[in-house]
Amino acid sequence: MTWVFWAAFFFVFYSYIGYPVWLWARGHWRLLPVRKSEGTPSISIVIAAFNEAATLRRKLTNLSDLRYPRNLLEIIVVSDGSTDETDQVLKAAAGLLVRPVLLPTHEGKAFALNCGIAAARGEVVVFMDVRQEVEPDALNQLVRNFADPTVGCVSGELILRAPESASGQDGLGLYWRLEKAIRKMESETGSVVGATGALYAVRRELLVEIPPGTLLDDVYLPLCIAAKKKRVVFEPEARAWDNMPDSASKEFRRKVRTLTGNYQLLELAPWLFTRNNPLRFEFVSHKLSRLLVPFALVALFVSCIFLRGFPYRETLVAQICFYSSAALSAVRVRPEFISRLSRVALAFLLLNVAAAMALVNFISGKRAVWVRP
Repeated sequence: MTWVFWAAFFFVFYSYIGYPVWLWARGHWRLLPVRKSEGTPSISIVIAAFNEAATLRRKLTNLSDLRYPRNLLEIIVVSDGSTDETDQVLKAAAGLLVRPVLLPTHEGKAFALNCGIAAARGEVVVFMDVRQEVEPDALNQLVRNFADPTVGCVSGELILRAPESASGQDGLGLYWRLEKAIRKMESETGSVVGATGALYAVRRELLVEIPPGTLLDDVYLPLCIAAKKKRVVFEPEARAWDNMPDSASKEFRRKVRTLTGNYQLLELAPWLFTRNNPLRFEFVSHKLSRLLVPFALVALFVSCIFLRGFPYRETLVAQICFYSSAALSAVRVRPEFISRLSRVALAFLLLNVAAAMALVNFISGKRAVWVRP
């Protein structure tokens, strides 16, 4: 049982601390700066929309404020069989800048994106979601990276506004800051494993068809581009804004869907485990290891029950206290650091329960999480 404890302990440690520390150390001997330069390649913005009438007008207004030459920009919005007023909104906005693609039936985001890619004429294709607001200079910041011929994909940065009432926001905010720090270090020393779905750009000639039903186009496409020996980099000056979920349940559903998508990638692209994936080590360390952390945590807890002496008893007590503190997140307690610790514990629990639920969804073939509700 001793080996179970230490194996589980070091696995959890590596997943959340060891890999970021390794990236930090790698940055001290292998920095790969991007040779940026101003430029204005033609751009096609591609957005997949399903029943987005309530937010689409705001998105189109936001895009009209982009500081990019209008003669080099087109906005392709694919309505994926929408049953609300999305099609009407797009027809009213159609013109020199907005090119609607109206699908008669709901086929899923991957199919809609493929239709948008097929219609794109720009040298660079920029993918966005409807909900987030992008900054006026975002496109300029993205395309500066394409002056470097080694760059094939550029990810923007998603900034989350935290509402005061958000349950567990401290924990979610901490997790998101860690995630962005990892992406930044991956970019500075090689390539990012995936992109920010709210805002990322790709050289059009490097794009491949997205398999039907793919949940994580923002991971699948960047990995395919890395397989073509092109870098995937992170550009923190290209920013999109969104609101942090105002409840733990909303964040839980989002994480279940995202983590299910990571499992799905193993089925759609088994080459990710082969030498054809130059980011195989980063993919396993960044994406896959976190899927297995819940099971390592269970093994760690159970092994402590059967082991005696230091440090097993102390680790068991620490785990019980940490998990129990999550219950305090529903109430405001004093001192404040205990309240924050409880919200961090709740977020940690939710993320790992979501990872376990993602495996259940994948094994059971629950397709409901594979399409946008």
